[in-house]
Amino acid sequence: MLRQVADGVLVHESAFLQSNTVVVQGDAGVLLVDPGLQDHELACLVNDLSAPGRTVVAGFSTHPDWDHLLWHAQLGDAPRYGTARCAAAVQEQLSDPDIKARITEHLAETEIAGRVPLDRYGLVTALPAGAARIPWDGPDVRIIEHQAHAPGHAALFVEERGVLVAGDMLSDVLVPMLDLDGAADPVEDYLAALRLLEGVAAGVDVVIPGHGSVGGAGEVRERIERDRAYVLALRDGREPVDPRIGASAKPGWEWVSDLHHGQAQALAAAAGAARRV
Repeated sequence: MLRQVADGVLVHESAFLQSNTVVVQGDAGVLLVDPGLQDHELACLVNDLSAPGRTVVAGFSTHPDWDHLLWHAQLGDAPRYGTARCAAAVQEQLSDPDIKARITEHLAETEIAGRVPLDRYGLVTALPAGAARIPWDGPDVRIIEHQAHAPGHAALFVEERGVLVAGDMLSDVLVPMLDLDGAADPVEDYLAALRLLEGVAAGVDVVIPGHGSVGGAGEVRERIERDRAYVLALRDGREPVDPRIGASAKPGWEWVSDLHHGQAQALAAAAGAARRV
């Protein structure tokens, strides 16, 4: 069920990983960001958007992870945008004829096995490189592109509504997930992205992470600082003091500690290899 979090901005939260779908109301329809996740949830979204004035006129994928590339046939054939780098990464995925089978195999280990529709997976239209705004008939939606989490990752800032759609950043349940596989300097990429988000923080009343709880007025700066502290601790080889890991983690999210330790070990190994060169 959609719930309003700001004037003309609604969110649907999936039961899986608190994944957030965002709807921005425009003059002639809506912008739909990262729709998901399970088939019954997408069907519910279709029903919620069946009211007059809620036709989907544009979509957007914040980044090329599988759970941000889904769609439902009844949402229509509006252009589904992504940054140029995001779209290129998706095309590389789709060049693998087994990509959907790989995703299905991955999901077989979860409670949503067999419940994620992949028939319209990844049909993303590339925006021009460096595009600053989403082309649609609605409130101005600024694209804040960076390389913090995945190639072509983007946050969206709906300034007149005071809303920051953060993609897979600024979560209250997930620690920052660095692009350890593709980035030359994943730590600096993340810190640079946080500086970009900090640049719009003064105008943000609502922050919507890709996964986790919607944050209210004032929380965006807290989340930026918490993410920065975590990344700096990783960089410096320190154990972060972070409520998302360890004994204070939210019930059901204890596995985030394993994610954290995996990142810490990978960065330590990379630093050790660099010293030996």
